[in-house]
Amino acid sequence: MPRTLNTLTLSDAKQMLQAGEAKAANLGIPYNIAVVDAGGALIAFTRQDGALAGSIDLAIGKAKTARLFDKTTEYLAELAQPGAPLFGIEQSNGGNVVIFGGGLPVKYDNQIIGAVGTSAGSVEQDIAVAVAAAEAISPNAKP
Repeated sequence: MPRTLNTLTLSDAKQMLQAGEAKAANLGIPYNIAVVDAGGALIAFTRQDGALAGSIDLAIGKAKTARLFDKTTEYLAELAQPGAPLFGIEQSNGGNVVIFGGGLPVKYDNQIIGAVGTSAGSVEQDIAVAVAAAEAISPNAKP
């Protein structure tokens, strides 16, 4: 029986980027923001003027990681500490797993439809920008 897959669209991603950029401007930090679809493929990315070049791959990696594991990257970081159940997870998937805050799955009607990843500030600031982006299309987005 065929199943329907709900996913973020380019239009959704643009709204998310705009909201994330606004939050970044409010923080006074130029940001890198990435949005991936339900399959984890990049839909849209923005690098604000002056955003750290080293954070480009981190933002994309956080978004992909959040979708790959359907968990926030902040939560994965907790689970990846020495002695924790997922210690070493960042070495999986070709070493492309990013496990510090700023990546989160995006839900609609309790179904994950994509993810967002942000990078440029502190972990707390990255989370705030990611939440602002997600809330643009998914009210009550929580890390």
